[in-house]
Amino acid sequence: MDFSLEIATDKHAEQICTIWESGWHEAHSEIVPQRLCELRTTKSFSQRTADNLGNTHVAVGKALVLGFCMVREDELYQMYVSPKARGTGVAQALMSDAENRIRVNGHDMAWLACAVGNDRAARFYEKSGWINGGPEVVDLDTSTGAFALEVWRFERSLNQSNAGKVRSVN
Repeated sequence: MDFSLEIATDKHAEQICTIWESGWHEAHSEIVPQRLCELRTTKSFSQRTADNLGNTHVAVGKALVLGFCMVREDELYQMYVSPKARGTGVAQALMSDAENRIRVNGHDMAWLACAVGNDRAARFYEKSGWINGGPEVVDLDTSTGAFALEVWRFERSLNQSNAGKVRSVN
């Protein structure tokens, strides 16, 4: 599949939101509390897309957004790929792009949160060299404030001298 990685702009926002909302509900509706699913509305994804557009890169093929990744400092904050682009190399390209952006921002260690039970995503992260550091409770942003959720904290050393090391999780 032919695609390019680009910095997201307003012209990509609607497609990012669509991929994010459908992908989030596909991956999470059966494994997170129902209240969180109710808070994940089209409006909430649209607002979060707008809020994070400056931290987002997209994979684009034939003028269509095939996937995106959002980075916040040392965190791979969000990454989703449209169903038609799965298995085509888009996810790995976005992952590499996110890792590079985190490294360029001066961080030796990257992390991401994966909902406990999201086994498909966990397998991809492990295949990509990320290490599951165990469960951790994080506060997710919602329209009603913070929502505490237990996640698996994945980490990846971006510095060869630290390869395979994960911080301890208490």
